[in-house]
Amino acid sequence: MNIDFNWLTKLFTYSSIQVKFLATFIATLTLIFFRRAIIKIIIDRIKDAKLRYQWQKGVSYITFITGFLVIGQIWFDGIQSIATYLGLLSAGIAISLRDPLVNLVGWLYIIWRNPLEVGDRVQLGDQAGDVIDINLFNFTLMEIGNWVDADQNTGRLIHIPNGHVFTQTLANYGKGFKYIWNEISMQITFESDWKKAKKMLEKIATLHSTHLTDLAVKQFKEASKKFMIKTHDQLEPSVYISAEDSGIKLTIRYLCEPFMRRPTSKEIWEDVLNKFENEINIEFAYPTVRRYNDKIESKLAIKKMNENSSI
Repeated sequence: MNIDFNWLTKLFTYSSIQVKFLATFIATLTLIFFRRAIIKIIIDRIKDAKLRYQWQKGVSYITFITGFLVIGQIWFDGIQSIATYLGLLSAGIAISLRDPLVNLVGWLYIIWRNPLEVGDRVQLGDQAGDVIDINLFNFTLMEIGNWVDADQNTGRLIHIPNGHVFTQTLANYGKGFKYIWNEISMQITFESDWKKAKKMLEKIATLHSTHLTDLAVKQFKEASKKFMIKTHDQLEPSVYISAEDSGIKLTIRYLCEPFMRRPTSKEIWEDVLNKFENEINIEFAYPTVRRYNDKIESKLAIKKMNENSSI
């Protein structure tokens, strides 16, 4: 038995608006079914969150491009007609849709140059957070900071237009060199044994960050191949000292992963408080007002007092 397919040819060559709408409707349903089937069969079975997200985005982009080409072929006689139509509308689109076009170009730049990707912790202008989604016109951050200390999430989602990557300063916490420097400062009184305190802090900092030193050296070498970067800092943890109005300031400087700033600070502070608690000659300093009698408390006065007592 012979099957006549002439009706199908006539359907897509017939130029009535009704047929074109019907063909567009069928094509749209087919693409939606295709996308949902892929997500159901393949993507939902992927356990890794990042890989699942990449697959889902890839299928969405492929579906969108395919739909654009198929529906364009239905409504226009050929590629030449499409080019003519787009050429006539390009000036109006450039004016009326300036911001969406800039955002679309920003998306292309993000995909091509890869200044940020899902999972990165970034700061763009005054906004900072973890990138959780990137689409054609904006990317989404899980906000950090603001009223929450030490770079922890606030729970708010921030949608930033892609075009802002051209107009605002972008800082990526983990692109290139995968670690950040963190500092913890504290003050002890002038009468405290600062040398002993410094050694104790060095041991605590080494305990919590020395395991990252070898990894950081490798990461730094890899980053220096891509970027013109150099550092005068040693990658091992260190303690810096300065004299302040209220006492001697000791600052622990150590490497940590961008997402571990607050947990490492918590652990270091707990060790510091436990160690200093049992030290009689080490006390924390705080802003105070005191009267100083030079005739009694100066070094010269104390020296004379000792000499007199020895006689």
